[in-house]
Amino acid sequence: MNYKKYKKFETVKLKDRTWPDNEIVKAPIWCSVDLRDGNQALITPMKIEEKVEMFQLLVDLGFKEIEVGFPSSSQIEYDFLRLLIDENLIPDDVTVQVLTQAREHLIRRTFESLKGLDKAIVHIYNSTSILQRDVVFGKGKEEIKKIAVEGTKLVKELSQEFEGKVILEYSPESFTGTEVDYALEICEAVMDTWGATPDNKVIINLPSTVEMDTPNVYADQIEWMCKNFKDRERVIVSLHPHNDRGCGVATTELGLLAGADRVEGTLFGNGERTGNVDVITLALNMYTHGIDPELELSQMNHIKAIYEKDTKMEVPPRHPYAGQLVFTAFSGSHQDAINKGMHAYHERGQELWEVPYLPIDPADLNRQYEPIVRINSQSGKGGVAFVMDTVFGYQLPKALQADFAKAIQNISETEGEVSPERIYDTFKKEYIDNETPYKFIKQRLIDISDEGEYERRAEVTIEDRGVMKTLVGYGNGPIDAVKNAFNSQEDFLYTELINYSEHALTAGSSAKAAAYIQLRPKGSAVCEYGVGVHPDITTATIKAMISAMNRIHKYMKKEG
Repeated sequence: MNYKKYKKFETVKLKDRTWPDNEIVKAPIWCSVDLRDGNQALITPMKIEEKVEMFQLLVDLGFKEIEVGFPSSSQIEYDFLRLLIDENLIPDDVTVQVLTQAREHLIRRTFESLKGLDKAIVHIYNSTSILQRDVVFGKGKEEIKKIAVEGTKLVKELSQEFEGKVILEYSPESFTGTEVDYALEICEAVMDTWGATPDNKVIINLPSTVEMDTPNVYADQIEWMCKNFKDRERVIVSLHPHNDRGCGVATTELGLLAGADRVEGTLFGNGERTGNVDVITLALNMYTHGIDPELELSQMNHIKAIYEKDTKMEVPPRHPYAGQLVFTAFSGSHQDAINKGMHAYHERGQELWEVPYLPIDPADLNRQYEPIVRINSQSGKGGVAFVMDTVFGYQLPKALQADFAKAIQNISETEGEVSPERIYDTFKKEYIDNETPYKFIKQRLIDISDEGEYERRAEVTIEDRGVMKTLVGYGNGPIDAVKNAFNSQEDFLYTELINYSEHALTAGSSAKAAAYIQLRPKGSAVCEYGVGVHPDITTATIKAMISAMNRIHKYMKKEG
């Protein structure tokens, strides 16, 4: 790789920059270019009905300026705009924008397409960069400036004949490869020709047509332009960043810090080469800082579905905010932190969203909590516990979390990702439906507090290797009495209670309780958990105790 064939483009040296100390405090003017930049970047451009559906989506999302196409470039572009106008599909609060090169016949054809509108943005452009002046046009600076000025004169002339209001937008295309003083000279000439005033502003769009440098350099260019316009109040400074270096979002954010008022971009960053700037990511970045993005993005799956249907493009699974996996954690430490953070957020009734690894609440995008944690061989006990809690309602004790996570990891190392359903089925098999060698049949607890030193008498009927037995025990509570009933039998392992917990699984008349019992055989280091589920908490506890004993027998049999 011969890196010496490349060189850095020399740009403005801004010594008194102020943008690093600024903050984004409000949303910019948004302009969607999905129907123009986005559409021309598709392998198969959208059909008219698809463009109509996309236009309606953009309106629903809250875009007030939408570039609908390049109507002078093709009949389908022309017909699409005419359909929007003739079918009265453009809301009163939405302004459509049309693009055209600064060439006479294209400008005239563009105005033909606009008939019947009460307002429109006419966006003219010509390339101004050093490279394109040299190798594409073979023209000098004055000749290039003349193209922009003559195009502006014609738009002004035709706008006087137009029944509605025309807002002029001008782009020195390939601005990032243009000397800033020359770009300023052309833009000032355009504004003077138009007669721009604070009440009749011109949109000056400063595109990063090709992203040529780090985002801070673009910010310097934007701040230099904003400081050097002879009358900043007659200008709406617009950004149109591309993503050649993969920095489109950062470039735009820094451009806003540098003083820009407006952003042109696309949903999910669709555009030429590596794409335009991604408006959804930009807007939601603002949202996570407590700023109203002034776009309605709460139905993210719906937005993504229409986008993918009409563009035939797919949103990558790790795309910010919208990707299938962006609210998914496989790492065990991440899962544990998310689990604890979610519990803390709900238990404390916090107003501010603060959950580790989740900069935004998935529910704000109408996405679900259940898919946040997915389980594979990299997952830990926190992730498994989160699935069992949020999906199935089981609040596993810590020791049980660790024990059960090992079983799931063994499965994932062989099979890959483990679904919630598989996790639950494994849990039931290991801890609930564990009936060998002992199977619970029924129980009876009797209050004997008036008869002697014990408060409870437990009568527990079980099936022991196919033989029915009723065990009797005494204790100061149900758990103590049942444990003593088992320990009183010579052929049973004498066990000690290590941990016990319980909670309700569901609400209502059919509510069930889950009980967790950890037992240890006397004189042994083996500890096993059992789980019982039943509408009656005492029965659930007894079932959990029997399950734990069965697991101890299984372990000791395995160990010989």
